[in-house]
Amino acid sequence: MASGLSARLREIVEAIPLRPGMRVLEIGCGPGAAARAIAARIGDGHVLGIDRSAVAIRQALTASWAEVESGRLSFRQAAVEDFTLESGEQPYDLALAVRVGVLDGRHPQAELRAHHHLAAALAPGAKLYLDGGTPLREIRLRTE
Repeated sequence: MASGLSARLREIVEAIPLRPGMRVLEIGCGPGAAARAIAARIGDGHVLGIDRSAVAIRQALTASWAEVESGRLSFRQAAVEDFTLESGEQPYDLALAVRVGVLDGRHPQAELRAHHHLAAALAPGAKLYLDGGTPLREIRLRTE
């Protein structure tokens, strides 16, 4: 497991049902510690970390240059409620969000918009996991 992870993040990353070759979307990636740990566990898969903060994305890129150069990891500044796949970008097999306010029930309109955007960005049967379970909970996307 990648060093630099807090015990809480390590527990979350270890709980995600990852497999080699997966495409994983990390929502609210911050400086990228969990994204790097996930990338290390999925072999030739790919992780995209998104965050609404330009500062967080700069930090993630700086700390993750080797993984980014290898093509296993990328970062994009985007809010989940506005996130869309780029032209030719393949959908993701799994999404993870840790401490993402727009997905915690306090902002229902933005949360519904986020669910719509995630439904379009995730492959059929893809799972969305949020922190707050033991240590994760699977969330069913709402689009109505």
